[in-house]
Amino acid sequence: MPAPNEALLISGRKQRGADALPFKIVTGHGVFVVPIFSKATRLTLAMQEAEVVEDCYTKQGLTLGVQAVIAFKVGDDHESIAAAARRFQGNQGQMPTLVGRIFSGHLRSIIGSMTVESIIREQQTLADAIVDASKTEMARIGLAVDSLQISSIDDKGVGYIKALAAPHQARVNQEAKVAQAAADRESAMSEQESVRHQAEYARQTAIARAQYQAEIDQAQQTASQAGPLAAARAAQEVLAEQALVAQKNAELRQAQLIAEVVRPAEAEAERIRALARAQADATKLSAEAAAAQDRIALDQAIIDRLPEMLRAAAEGLRGANVTVLDGAEGLNSVVASLAAQGMTMLETLRAGIRTEPAAPGSAVAPISPKSVA
Repeated sequence: MPAPNEALLISGRKQRGADALPFKIVTGHGVFVVPIFSKATRLTLAMQEAEVVEDCYTKQGLTLGVQAVIAFKVGDDHESIAAAARRFQGNQGQMPTLVGRIFSGHLRSIIGSMTVESIIREQQTLADAIVDASKTEMARIGLAVDSLQISSIDDKGVGYIKALAAPHQARVNQEAKVAQAAADRESAMSEQESVRHQAEYARQTAIARAQYQAEIDQAQQTASQAGPLAAARAAQEVLAEQALVAQKNAELRQAQLIAEVVRPAEAEAERIRALARAQADATKLSAEAAAAQDRIALDQAIIDRLPEMLRAAAEGLRGANVTVLDGAEGLNSVVASLAAQGMTMLETLRAGIRTEPAAPGSAVAPISPKSVA
């Protein structure tokens, strides 16, 4: 059974058909080979390299040493395998040598039509042109090119390539210097920015450290003052409690004084006021009683003297010339008049006695009755 990168060539039996090959090609699977009657050989399908080192003349007549590497292999189709088998089955090591010779010729031919400048600038174009030029020959021998790379180009010490590169090198050097100057400037700016950042960071760090230290100092001071502050706070609380106790005591004493002094004093004052009111009421009642007794005594005295007064009035009328008109009614009128005069005298005497009481033993003057017409 052939390997994946091999083709098995079986020869010895006569193949049928006009275009039949002298051997049978087997790839990708195994086959039974009859000993003595058949013979099996292997053809590699693996990738191979061929190196070309060639001195070539350019269109300008300058000699260039060109080195290239070609990657190739036997084609995968049966025609390519058959073509390669006919040429290399007996000696497969000839393939890199033959490929190198083929590409050397095409390399010289194509470089001879180009200038040094185009060869240097268009190396890929050069490689593609060489591959395209060699395809027919390579297909004829059953080989296929995967890639061709120009590895080096040398002007054999003439200095042409270096001279070509000088302006570019100068420009590159100038640009490099400019770039280096810009890089140095950017580096300096970056360094200055870094210094500023470091300074800012150092400032912020110092501020933070100072704040932390201030907080630590404050905490330590607070801790050191915690005992005295606690003692002072406790003393204040004791004083506050003592003040509260004193206030309670004062309130209690005030309540006691009110209960012991004020309330008894108020009760005594109320008692005195009640006694005074009672005494005043008694005095008033006594005065009213005395006044009533005086009126009664006065009325009794007047009543006791009234007959005498009436007798005096009658005595006065006895010798008077009185004419009574209207008969009994006129007499009644005279009597009524006398009675009314008596009552008027009684009220007058009563009023006089109220205002100016008569001295003991004084006599009441007789009232002279007026004549009645």
